[in-house]
Amino acid sequence: MNNENRDEYIIKKYQQDEEVMVQLFVQWCTNHQLDAAELYQRAYPGQLQSPVLSAAIEQAGTEELEIDHETLLDVLQMFGNDDLAFVVSEEIDKLPKK
Repeated sequence: MNNENRDEYIIKKYQQDEEVMVQLFVQWCTNHQLDAAELYQRAYPGQLQSPVLSAAIEQAGTEELEIDHETLLDVLQMFGNDDLAFVVSEEIDKLPKK
């Protein structure tokens, strides 16, 4: 694989992984009856809503896929979304304890 193809592959793979991260975030919000767009705006005021986030919200299903709080926080932080992870952790603290 030459350098150009390798770079394209890396970029495409990162974008795919980022989409999965956003889908997990949206599904977690759906599971807890939270507004994903509102949480995103709280984390990143002044930024336009991401097209990836908009697409994930539109495609969010009604079927619940259980996503552990810690897993979501780890994934968000892995992608450098520390501000969003902070907002999510605030919401986790408000959720009823199981």
